[in-house]
Order: sequence, then C-alpha cells, then structure tokens
Amino acid sequence: MPQSIHFISIGGSAMHNLALALQHQGYTITGSDDEIYEPSRSRLQRYDLLPAEMGWFPEKITTSLNAVIVGMHARAENPELLRAQELGLPIYSYPEYIYQQSRQKQRVVIAGSHGKTTITSMILHVLKYHRRTFDYLVGAQIEGFETMVQLTPDAPVIIIEGDEYASSPVDPRPKFLHYQPHIALISGIAWDHVNIYPTWEEYVDQFESLAEAMPKAGILIFDESDNMLDVIGQKERTDITKIPYEAHPHEVADGQTYLITKQGQKIPVLVFGEHNMKNVAGAMTVLDRIGITENQFYEAIPTFKGAARRLEKIAHNGNRIIFRDFAHAPSKVEATTQAVKRQYPNRKLLAAVELHTFSSLNKAFLDQYKDSLNEADEAVVYFDDHTLTVKRLEPITPTDVISAFERPDLHVFTNTTDLQTYLTQQRETAEVFLLMSSGTFGGLNIDLIADQLIN
Repeated sequence: MPQSIHFISIGGSAMHNLALALQHQGYTITGSDDEIYEPSRSRLQRYDLLPAEMGWFPEKITTSLNAVIVGMHARAENPELLRAQELGLPIYSYPEYIYQQSRQKQRVVIAGSHGKTTITSMILHVLKYHRRTFDYLVGAQIEGFETMVQLTPDAPVIIIEGDEYASSPVDPRPKFLHYQPHIALISGIAWDHVNIYPTWEEYVDQFESLAEAMPKAGILIFDESDNMLDVIGQKERTDITKIPYEAHPHEVADGQTYLITKQGQKIPVLVFGEHNMKNVAGAMTVLDRIGITENQFYEAIPTFKGAARRLEKIAHNGNRIIFRDFAHAPSKVEATTQAVKRQYPNRKLLAAVELHTFSSLNKAFLDQYKDSLNEADEAVVYFDDHTLTVKRLEPITPTDVISAFERPDLHVFTNTTDLQTYLTQQRETAEVFLLMSSGTFGGLNIDLIADQLIN
C-alpha cells in the first residue's frame, strides 16, 4: 500500500522538489500553500500536484495520512498543522524526513556559509559521470538532474547540502543538525542571516554544534584557510577524523583556468576563482572518502558547468561577457568579484550587486560590505525602498550604502529603470559584466539586458 504524505507549504523550492521525488517513488502526495510562485507552480501543475485553490484546509488532514511534512513558510498556528497535531499524526520538518528516509545510508553533509551548493553539485556531477548509485539533496537546479532531491530505497549513500536555517516553524534548530552525517564538510564561516543569528558568536555556534554532534568514526572535512573554521576543525574530538583542505593548485592563462595535478598535468575546468579552487579541493576530498579516485575525479570535472546562478555565463560575444551569480552576502560578493577580475585581468569589469536579503538591508549589518567590490573597475549597488518597508527595516539611503562599502565612486540605484539605463550606457566602456543577487534587481529583465550589451 503506497504511503500518503501531505505537504504543508508545498510550494517552497525544497518542498516541491521533495514532493515530486516522492511521487516518482510511488507515494500518494497532497499539499497546500497560500502562495506558489514559478518555477514551483508549473512543475507541480505538470505532475498534478498543484493545489486546486490557495489557502489552508484542515479537512485535508485525516487519519489516512502516513505523515505530514511542514515547510518553513508555514506558521506555528497553521490550521493544517494544528489539525495534524490534534490527530497525533507523524509530523516532520523537511530535514527530519530526509533523515528518517536515509537512516540506513551513508550520509554526507556539505555545510558552510558559502560554496556548499557548488561543492554538492560537483560531487553529484562526478558520481553521475561514473554511474554511481546515490541519493541527494541540493539547493539549486543542476544540469542533468530533473529534481533538487532524490530519495530511493536502494542508494547506499546520500549527498546532502545542509544549511543553517531553522528546520520548521516549530523547530528552530539548524537543518544540518538533523542529518547526523558520517562525513561532514564545512566550507567556511562568514556571518549572515542576522535576523536568525543576531551576533557572530551565535552564528559560529551552529557550526561548532555540527562538528560536536558527529557520530563516532565520523569524518570532518574543513577549509583550513578559514581562521574560525580552522579553530573548530582542529579541535580534538574522540573518534573523529579531521581532514583540512586548501585551494587546489591551479593556473589561469588567456581566460582559462587549469587544475594542476600532483604529476604536473593541466586539467581545464569551466569554473574559476580562488573560492572555486577551494570548492574543487573540498569536493575531491569528500569523493576520495566514498570511493572516487583522483584520476576518476580529473576525468569528470572538466565537464562540470556549475549550479544555476553560480557564476553562470549568460552571454558572450568576443571580449564582452555577462555573468550572473547568486552572491549577496559580503564574503560571496567579494570572492565572486575577485574571481572574475582575476580570470579577466585585462578587461574592464562592471560588478553590480542587489541588496535584497534581510541581512544585506539591515543598517547595522551594511558595513560588513566594506571593500567587497574593490576588485571591480566600475561598482554598482541596487536596492528597493519597497523591500525595506515589506521587511520592516529602518530606511537606508544611497549615502549610507556608499559609506558602508567605503567606495566614493560607487553608483547606487533604487529604481530599476535607472539601473537598466545605466547598464546599457556602459556597453562601450565595460567588457565584463557581473550581476550578483538572490533576487531580481526589482524585476530587471536580465536576458534582455544581456542581449543589449552583447549585440
């Protein structure tokens, strides 16, 4: 008899992918949400999982359900959640359910403030290239993978991108603490999510907890060039193997990055930048522990294109290239800008970043962006006053932003039309454009802009 599972808040990025993955396994899936955006909406509709109407319907919650999975978009007083509690049904947060379904598997968790999506994607790419059987959970769409999550009965290992966000409306613990990894990689620690972790110390504590909670015979892999992480990683823990890594040896020639092997071979790769060379080393270290040799890694990695919106080349024509990236936190903005400039040192770089998240728009957090755009020849920041109002944050001004970035020549825009006009005017002066945001620059048509800049 197939299991029946109901999703409260089915429209979330991770939630709808899990719903699709379980439906593929033969489960009977239902769900509710009060708003569902693209691409979740179309994907749920394609598989007949889109709720007939938006809203919460306690009558959907009955004793015939085997489990209820609740997403972060729901609230603690959600009527469907209250009904499930009343009936005594098994209720799981997303990470709790993933753990329950992978208790008999080797669990590999990739955590860290930055790089975790790329490292997870690299591992999945290499395993798929060598036709290994594995389950996975990753935070972005990857070429060659239909969904962002796969759970099957027979895969011996699961690769999980584990984030530090709260697990559910009724469980404030970070998601990654639920997975109990046999192998954990932490890629780096840079303070973010100030709405959840108001101080640097509270934020760091979450990663310390992950390291402390590892089971006996666990393996902790970490970036030793990150000072705070090195302190956490090098701490003596009974029966835990610690493996530090640093950036993979590499060189850049004529806009092409090559990995340098121990034997001196040069392996061309499509990713670039010091941060991505660390990601390569981290992925390689994990894969070595689950049976992929160095030679197998080098055979597979040249075709890795990266995850969606992670230094994604969206257009190019001659010397003019346009990239977009998910970077929004200060450390990510700095690493990504630096990577592009060092890949194309002789071309004029225009880097634009949108302040979009709660942290980036928080006046008290703004000065974390100091020097983050220094490598750009032309630097641009965009933010939307309306977003500040929606998030109930103290107003900020362009002057506040210029002062925080400590870059007097910074161009600051609060209007999408003005931003679009400015970018198209730079066509004849800038050669490399880098657009960084976890949002949309206020609805900017990036494909149209790219077309105007290229042609």
